[in-house]
Amino acid sequence: METITFEEMVYLPFEDEYKIASQVPENMDTISFSGTDIQKRIRSGKKVPDWASFPDVIQELQKSYPPPSKQGFTIFCTGLSGAGKSTIANLLYSKFLEIGTRPVTLLDGDIVRRNLSSELNFSKEHRDINVQRIGFVASEITKNRGIAICAPIAPYEKTRARIRESIEAYGGFFEVHVCTPISECEKRDRKGMYAKARAGLLKGFTGVDDPYEDPSNPELKINTTDLTPDEAAQEVLLYISRKGYI
Repeated sequence: METITFEEMVYLPFEDEYKIASQVPENMDTISFSGTDIQKRIRSGKKVPDWASFPDVIQELQKSYPPPSKQGFTIFCTGLSGAGKSTIANLLYSKFLEIGTRPVTLLDGDIVRRNLSSELNFSKEHRDINVQRIGFVASEITKNRGIAICAPIAPYEKTRARIRESIEAYGGFFEVHVCTPISECEKRDRKGMYAKARAGLLKGFTGVDDPYEDPSNPELKINTTDLTPDEAAQEVLLYISRKGYI
């Protein structure tokens, strides 16, 4: 069996024609759009130039890769216990229910523990499995063009990166690092979990004897020390709106 190759084609804007890239002189202006480039433009809601593809092809691609306003997306709030993740997530959940353009699901850490991960303990391995399950459910919701709002501690960067990759294949992913400092989180600790961890009565507690790895490049960083919950939720909504999802 002989393989037939197809050479790269480029567009010559001044000549208004296509040519095989290897046949174009080096000093001639060209434009090139790969299939991936076209998909990215469609998914981001940008116009695809008329020269880049046939109109019928663009129409079919638009069905598979809708613009942001018709895509599903995930808001992934991560941070220390007591940082304010659940409060922000609950407010966002209410806001999106009011908007009413997509089905919305809240995947808070405690909710998932009760309903999806009740058999897991709080070992490092099991906590990571719990976060991975949250990511899987969020990816399914996003794939079906809904909204998933997640609020686990999710302390490990590698796990969060895998979740981002799986979700961005289907829609939007917004990592919100609720970066409230641990001193403030401890002040809010009504259950005394930090105190127990400091006293050695609780092992593997994130921020005390187990590390929290700060997100390397989150979409948003929110410190709730001097922000009201409504102000924090509004920052998230404004960012998503600027990206064209609402």
